Parts: sequence; C-alpha cells; structure tokens
Amino acid sequence: MQPSVTTPQGLPRDAQSILELAARSMFHLFSNISQGMFLVDITGRIVWLNDGYKRFLPALGFSSVDEFVGHMVEDVIPNTQMRRVLETGEAFLIDLLTNRAGTFVVSRIPLRDESGGDVIGAIGIVLFDHPETTLQPLISKFALLHRDLDDARRELASQRLRHTGGQRQSKHTFASFIGTSPAAVEVKRQARRAAQTSSPVLLLGETGTGKELLAHAIHAASARARGPFISVNIAAVPDTLLEAEFFGVAPGAYTGADRKGREGKFSLADGGTLFLDEIGDMPQALQAKLLRALQEGEIEPLGSNKLIPFDARVIAATSRDLALLVREGKFREDLFYRLNVLPVRVPPLRERRSDIPALLEVLGEEMASRSGDRQPELSPDALALLSAQTWRGNIRELRNVLEQSAMRSDSASIGRAQVEEVLKESGIERIAPALAVTDAAALPSDPLRPLAEQVAELERRAIAAAMEATGGNKLAASRMLGISRAKLYERLDNPDRK
Repeated sequence: MQPSVTTPQGLPRDAQSILELAARSMFHLFSNISQGMFLVDITGRIVWLNDGYKRFLPALGFSSVDEFVGHMVEDVIPNTQMRRVLETGEAFLIDLLTNRAGTFVVSRIPLRDESGGDVIGAIGIVLFDHPETTLQPLISKFALLHRDLDDARRELASQRLRHTGGQRQSKHTFASFIGTSPAAVEVKRQARRAAQTSSPVLLLGETGTGKELLAHAIHAASARARGPFISVNIAAVPDTLLEAEFFGVAPGAYTGADRKGREGKFSLADGGTLFLDEIGDMPQALQAKLLRALQEGEIEPLGSNKLIPFDARVIAATSRDLALLVREGKFREDLFYRLNVLPVRVPPLRERRSDIPALLEVLGEEMASRSGDRQPELSPDALALLSAQTWRGNIRELRNVLEQSAMRSDSASIGRAQVEEVLKESGIERIAPALAVTDAAALPSDPLRPLAEQVAELERRAIAAAMEATGGNKLAASRMLGISRAKLYERLDNPDRK
C-alpha cells in the first residue's frame, strides 16, 4: 500500500511527477532503514505494516499480521500517541515510547490528502529499538542535563521559600526517581503527562515504591509548582482527628479548641497540591465529606456554618486494592471514581531489577552525606545478591538492608557475608537462589577469553535462571531481568548472540 501524496497545486505535470516519485522513494527508504513501520487510516485503524514491524507482534500478543491489522491502534499498541496525531495533524518527529514490547525512539507523521489539507491517516516509524542500549551516551547526557536543570529548579524553589515566609514546597523532582528500566521510564512518562493536567491523580503501588516521591515530582512539574505542597498520611492520623485535620476548626468550636481556630489541610493547600497518602485507610464516615469537598470545591470547618472555597489539585496514593475495597463495601464507589481519573501504577522493585545498582549508588551517597563517612562500596557478589531479592518492602527495604550491612562492616567495603547476615536475621527467606551468584564456579572459567564471549555466557545463564525461577513464564522472566519481552524472545531465539 502506498500513502497518498501531497503536492503543491499549479505545478507542471513533470514537476508533480518528480515530487510524487520523491515521496514514494522516501516512503520506501524509511520502510527499509527503520526498525519497523505501520500505517493507520483516519479512524485510527491499522491498515498496513512492513516486515520490520512484524517482529514486535509476539510481544504485543499477536501471532500473525492478519490478526494485528484491522485493530484500532490504541487497542493493540499501549501508550501510542497516534490518535493525537490524527486529531491535531501535528507530527512528532522524535519521541520515546515504552510499552510491553520494549522502549523505542519513534516518529509519528500525519498523511494528508492531495490538496494538502485534510488528514487522512498517519504513519508510525520505529527509528531505534531498545535505545537504552544503542543511544545510551545520548540518553545519559540528556538525563544529566535534566538533573542539572532540576537542581537549579530546586535552588530557585528554596530561594522562593525563603521569600514567601516558609510556604511548604515539594522536595523532589522526576530526577529523584532513579531508574532507566522500561518500567521506570514508563511510570515517569505517565507521571509527567499527569503533571500537565489539573485532574486528580491516583498513585497505586506497594509500600516503599516511591509513591510520595512521585507526588512531589508531579507537583514540581505542574503549573502549581509555585504553590504549596501539603501532604497528610491518613493512616498516621487518629480517626477522631481526621476531619479537623482536613477541614480545620472554627474559633471556639469546642472546649479546648484554639481561640484563633485552626486551618485544615485543604485551606493550606489552596493554590497548590494536596497529597492524600494511604487514601485506602480513610474511615467510611469521612469519605462522604471528602467527596463533597472535591465535587464542590469548598469546605466547612468544624463548628462553623460558613463554606470556604479552595483551589487545590488532589493527588492520592494507596498500597491497598481500592477496587477490592469498593466491592467489599469498605470504600465509596463514587469517591473511587472521583480519585481514579489519572491512575498511575508505580512498579515494585522486583519488576525493575536493573535499576538496583543505580539505586544503591544513590542510597549510598545519601548515607555518606548524612554521616560524613565514606560512601559504602559493594563487592560484585554482594551486589548480585542484593539484585536477586524479591524486595517485598521495595526501595525502603533496600535502604534498610544497605544501612544495616554498612553498620556491620569495619570498612567502607561491603561484602556478601554482611548482606547475607542481614537477610538471614530478617527471619524471612527472600533470596532467589536461581538468580544469585553463589560461588566462583558460576563465573566464566577463563577470564582471559574475549569479553563478548564472557558477557554472552553470563547472559545465557541469567536468562536460563530467570526462566527456571518463573516456571517458563516469559513475561515474568523479562520483568525479573529488567528487559522487554521482545528482547527476551530475541535472546532465546539467538542464544549465541554477542
């Protein structure tokens, strides 16, 4: 199938023919040099894909081209922006896309009719497959520049804080969420998109995954960044005090109340962001009042009959299954839908194991800055052991184990023995033996062989161990290894690839 060609009106026939030939040549060129390419019509339905794109189909859940073609693009390619191209007519020449097939650098270009006016479809081009490998120098430089920019923003924020009488600001930016794994890249992409809206955000994930950090980052990247960031941990406040904590207390509302009254969190967050942590623990009696406040944009302090308007963007977080609580009648369904406008799932650490070395580096830097001691250094086998854990407590648990291991070491170096001791004393066996390096025999026998051969051998062993640990579940194995399912399929098909 050839795309419709747009040519300027009024050109001589020869000139138009040359332009049409050039357009077709460019189309074939992109089809041949790209990693994959597909076309959608004006409705968003996939109508064609080239041979290069076929290799992504298994990871997307399809076994053949006929099964894939004909679907709406957003139904089969998670996180695609092709619909936006069709609606706006704007091209996205360079963008980063992450979904279950992997992470890609992509282009999205609208196709117009012969008059050059109406959009009739769009073309999607995969420029680079797995850019975290092929474009690592550029991505690292980009991340460094972003980190410098975030540091400058934090400094400006602290200066504003000094000039605004101590108004509370966010502590973290997206640079604070460490990780370049597909899971980490995807959650940051979703959170950045959420930051550009004013709708409620619901952060879902296990304890210790970084939900509060992301809430700070969303606020810092939003239009409300100059406003206050107010947080309340619902699980940490007694039920009898929550209403006063949220809505405030009128002067003299009850015996012992402050004569001046007390502002609630909603009032303090006016013009900024209100972060409701552990929203799943909210008492049912208060859920109706919270819903009314969110719907009406006004609150009524305790002991007052006066309604006070507020303007605060709400970000909620929970480690509990809210949908299950709704079915059990423990959480209001209407409040759930009010909060669940922009849900963002924060992945557990076991789904982004490749980020563990970078996280340990940052955690070690934080420990050194607090204590004034040298930054702890992990031996390779200690790092392998830490990377093999299931981490039910996620990053919070990882920090705890690192700190305990450092305390047991007489030097800045932390070996496998200190880590094993801490893990065993926890009373819970959490080591994944198939993924841990257990002894020197597990390493390549001849260290003088070419490096590529040694790396390939270690990669084969890691893949075999992950497949054994997951009972052959390729999706779970790819998540455990921190690679895309498409890359795992590729490695399984070509085990000797270096």
